[in-house]
Amino acid sequence: MIVKVLGSGAGGGVPQWNCNARLSRMAWDGAGNVRPRTQSSIAVSAAPGRWVIVNASPDIRQQIWATPELQPRRDGAKRNSPIKAVVLTNGDIDHIAGLLSLRERQPFSVYATERVLSILRANSVFDVLAFDVVERVTLPLGQPIEIADTAGVTVEAFAVPGKIALYLEDASKRGFGTEPGDTIGLRISTPCTGAVAYIPGCAEVSEDVLHRVHGGDCLLFDGTVFTDTELVDLGIVAKTGERMGHVAITGDGGSLHAFDGCLVRRKIYIHINTTNPILEPGSAAEATVKEAGWEVACDGIQITV
Repeated sequence: MIVKVLGSGAGGGVPQWNCNARLSRMAWDGAGNVRPRTQSSIAVSAAPGRWVIVNASPDIRQQIWATPELQPRRDGAKRNSPIKAVVLTNGDIDHIAGLLSLRERQPFSVYATERVLSILRANSVFDVLAFDVVERVTLPLGQPIEIADTAGVTVEAFAVPGKIALYLEDASKRGFGTEPGDTIGLRISTPCTGAVAYIPGCAEVSEDVLHRVHGGDCLLFDGTVFTDTELVDLGIVAKTGERMGHVAITGDGGSLHAFDGCLVRRKIYIHINTTNPILEPGSAAEATVKEAGWEVACDGIQITV
């Protein structure tokens, strides 16, 4: 099984379009080796010409352009695509907006929890994905399901601590209206390979999350912020990582050492915000995560399991 990181940035990518903070400025200027990153997404394949996209980033056209394996076959029909399915881990804009770029009556399937599918149904703009061409399939929680026409790619969705999408928040409700199924992680495998856990958004490393990750070949985990108050300290917004539904890498309850007792061969931070100092090669923050056994994702890396 091949896993390609299409995008490793958090919402807005790196640099975000209106950000002039130090790391974003370095990325704009091409200075200090801070690499630009598109918004988080991965592609998975168990057979040539059959790919599953996990999360449809607003940058999906650029990501397909950068990934020849996802482009139409040269010897194929006038319109063709190796993308057989899109799996969604939540209803965040940076994970669903790319669906709008996948119109043009090209057959594929969209897999998501009923909560996330209801978001698509409630917004008629997503009807550009014609119902007679693009099948929508409900992902059950805790039950492995084989993705159709992918030669055996199987995903098992599981609820993770998180938060409802920003545009759906209701301040009058507990947890802003968050319900089970709003945010999920995935255990991705095939009959002949090991497993990859993909958790781009997570508010807490719970015992269930540890259980789901244990024994896997690779963990791709939420690396949005290095410290919980990172954006507040920089004077960018008055929101902590916790308020945004993302566990910080460091600090009490941070993810840095939360998985130390888990049997997982490779740990990689993904969904990295444009303010996160791990983006800067050679920084103390990057050294901290590497010393703890983590890698920092960038667009284009490939993982084989």
